[in-house]
Amino acid sequence: MSRFSLDGRKALVTGANTGIGQAIAVALATAGASVTCAGRRSCDETLAAISAAGGKGDGLLLDFADPMAAKDTFAGAGYDILVNNAGIIRRDDATDFSEADWDAVMDVNAKALFFTCQAFAKELLAQGKPGKIVNIASLLSFQGGIRVPSYTASKHAVAGLTKLLANEWAAKGINVNAIAPGYISTNNTEALRNDPARNQAILERIPAGRWGDPEDIADTAVYLAAPASNYVHGAVLNVDGGWLAR
Repeated sequence: MSRFSLDGRKALVTGANTGIGQAIAVALATAGASVTCAGRRSCDETLAAISAAGGKGDGLLLDFADPMAAKDTFAGAGYDILVNNAGIIRRDDATDFSEADWDAVMDVNAKALFFTCQAFAKELLAQGKPGKIVNIASLLSFQGGIRVPSYTASKHAVAGLTKLLANEWAAKGINVNAIAPGYISTNNTEALRNDPARNQAILERIPAGRWGDPEDIADTAVYLAAPASNYVHGAVLNVDGGWLAR
């Protein structure tokens, strides 16, 4: 069997209804995994794409505005891959940023991610089974950005938690790693791509000379979920066209 095969595996992908999460869910299913597509809205479009690719999947409504939303999801369910992709962002000047916007972002992006990882790992450890966790970090796990204080703090937290959990669980058979996407062509970046000045400035900074595709992130997630990455622990892989190297 290929070291990149996910045959016989079962994955949960959060925020799988669109964009990067959707691409990851389809890629995991194409590689052979049975994929549960979780989101606060219907993932029917993603499930249709999985079916069209000949894969297997199902949907699950989870709203991580409640950070404990997934606490009962894993018991007896047979999952051995978890992709934490769900996330939100709020923008305002640091001098004006509200407590509500701080808490909303931290709850979804950091607190929910940690407690979802916890629930997933508890089940695997209780059964003595190995598993893979892939967290979606950000370029703002390394840089500061502007006007997104809670998002920046939350994505720094994702990088730190990825390393901490890897330290605790690597010897117990659970790989914990993260992907830091660069500028990817999704609905969330459409406004940037439609602004000629911003689009040009971004492209001039990217050594690869192009925006990334969601599939660029998805293929990396397949690698981190597959046996090929069994000795990779606590890594935050930049998939950014060279942005951070510039």
